[in-house]
Amino acid sequence: MNYPDIDKIYRTMPLEKIPWICEALPEPITRLLEEEKVAPCRSIDLGCGTGNYTICLSAMGFDIIGVDSSKTAIALARNQAMQRGALCRFIVADVLGDVHEVKGTFEFAFDWELLHHIYPEDRETYINNVYRLLRPGATYFSACFAESDGGFGGTGKYRETGIGTTLYFSSEDEIRDLVAPQFTIRELATREIAGKYGPHSMICLLAQRK
Repeated sequence: MNYPDIDKIYRTMPLEKIPWICEALPEPITRLLEEEKVAPCRSIDLGCGTGNYTICLSAMGFDIIGVDSSKTAIALARNQAMQRGALCRFIVADVLGDVHEVKGTFEFAFDWELLHHIYPEDRETYINNVYRLLRPGATYFSACFAESDGGFGGTGKYRETGIGTTLYFSSEDEIRDLVAPQFTIRELATREIAGKYGPHSMICLLAQRK
C-alpha cells in the first residue's frame, strides 16, 4: 500500500477544507489536562500538521516541539507561531524514519489522528520511535479512527477518503498489541469524538513508557 502525497494536500487544498486541521484542542486532550493526567512539561506533537495544537499547548506552558513530514505544513506552522508569538519549535522529520532531526527526550508525546494514516506494516517502526523519544515513565497519548467508525462509509479496514487519502481503521486489540511490549496501558477505549464534519468513533490510548 502506497502512501498519498500529504505535502501536496497542504500545497493545493485550502486549509479550511483539510479535515484534520482544527483550531481548538480536542476534547480528550483537554480532559487529560483538566484531570491533571498531563501537566506542562517537555513535549512532542507527532504529526503536528500546521501546528494548532502545538501552539495551544505552548500557550499553556508546555515546552513543546511539533514534528511533521510535510515541509509545507511545517512552514505554515512556523509562520503561524511567529504571528502569534508562540514559544514552540517545529521540525521536518519523518516519523517512519530515524527521526534523527529530533534531539533529546520528552516527558509527553501525543499523536492526534495520525496513526490511522500509518499502515500496519509500518506501525512497529513508528511505535519504536515514540519509545525512543520518551523518557522512562513518560506519558503517551494517541487517538485514531476505530473500525466501528461510520464517518467515511464502508466497513473495511482500509477506506478511501474524499481528499485522496487511504486510512486504516483499527481495533482496540491491534492498538493494545502494538504498544503493550514497551508501554503500560493506563486507558484504552473507543469513544465518540467530535470532528470537523461530524462525530467519529475513535480509539483513545493513554500509556506510560516502561
